[in-house]
Amino acid sequence: MLNLMRLEMKKYHLGSYVKRAIFANFVILGVMFMLLFITKIEEDPGLENYQTALTVIDSMIRAVFIIFASVLIAKLIIGEYKYKTITLAFMYPINRKKLIASKLAIVILFTFSAIILSNALVTTIFCVITESFRLIPDTLTTAIIMQHIPFVLMNAVAASGMALIPLYFGMRKYSIPTTILSSILIVLVVSSNTGNFSLNDIIFVPITLAIIGISVAYLAIRNIEKVDI
Repeated sequence: MLNLMRLEMKKYHLGSYVKRAIFANFVILGVMFMLLFITKIEEDPGLENYQTALTVIDSMIRAVFIIFASVLIAKLIIGEYKYKTITLAFMYPINRKKLIASKLAIVILFTFSAIILSNALVTTIFCVITESFRLIPDTLTTAIIMQHIPFVLMNAVAASGMALIPLYFGMRKYSIPTTILSSILIVLVVSSNTGNFSLNDIIFVPITLAIIGISVAYLAIRNIEKVDI
């Protein structure tokens, strides 16, 4: 499995996605400081404390990398079926189920790792700058950070499973746009914030969606022999 994952990553030059992920982190940072600037001008207490700011950062990061995951699914799986290149891969003496499982494992690991590392990077830079220039009328404490870590870990696990749901929509007609659009719809429904509340705050919602995503991946692997190529 690990060798298959390594080969797939080399085949699709996934190192370029790491660079795009880093770029996305700095875009998120820019958006955060822009929001901070706007709230200062309008005297809106939107980011009045670090707990709120860190929650917003985590929400944006999850949204970005759920969509990133759909792009990876489109690249690694849907595109292969759409352009019939998967037939060549299936000619090699490799178990079909293991091949698809390795592709999905890459998506899951990339999504989870990207969310965790991005949270660490963006949060660190944001907190250092805001603390240095006193941009937030609040004090960053170790307790706030320690409370936030389990929250990030739980959301990263849920988002990694949730990110597999677009596979179902993409495989119906081998449509790359449908795969990506379905991930955007998921993000809009789950992460949209209304009055400091989002569906992701209801623990049952992300856990259920993660289970659905894992189920979609399991069925895709189990039924791979039945799929028309």
